[in-house]
Amino acid sequence: MKNFINKKNFGFMMVEVLVVSSIITASVLGAMAVAQKSISISRQSVHTAQAGFLLEEGAEAIRILRDNAWTNISNLNINTDYYLVFSDGTWITSTTPSEIGKFTRKIRISNVNRNATSQDISVSGTNDVNTKLITVSVSWIEGGRTITKSLPFYIMNIFS
Repeated sequence: MKNFINKKNFGFMMVEVLVVSSIITASVLGAMAVAQKSISISRQSVHTAQAGFLLEEGAEAIRILRDNAWTNISNLNINTDYYLVFSDGTWITSTTPSEIGKFTRKIRISNVNRNATSQDISVSGTNDVNTKLITVSVSWIEGGRTITKSLPFYIMNIFS
């Protein structure tokens, strides 16, 4: 009789071991999935912050170009992609793509129209040669897809 009870308890103990090992395996796999997702989100957050700094730097570079001479801005072709290069202690524009680590920063210049009576910026109206719409864009590849952040702003010829 004693042998029968031990075999029955042994079989029940095997079921308990299988259940416990299944619970532990599921918990470990779940924790690993959460850790992997948090690392991915953390990496994306760092890249987004870096892109923000590159956008701000691009805007400051455009202001420096404007401060050096308005022709640095006004002579650029409209709707052409330009890339900023720091050379000989100042910023210059180039049409040759350049990368900053994993990021690509582009500058695009657009004309600005003003309403003839109110002088407000409008879709239609006369072209204001002393105001340009600048769009700084930073793009990078994250998880197999391209992410782009943009910063549009107006710049004026304040020295005319």
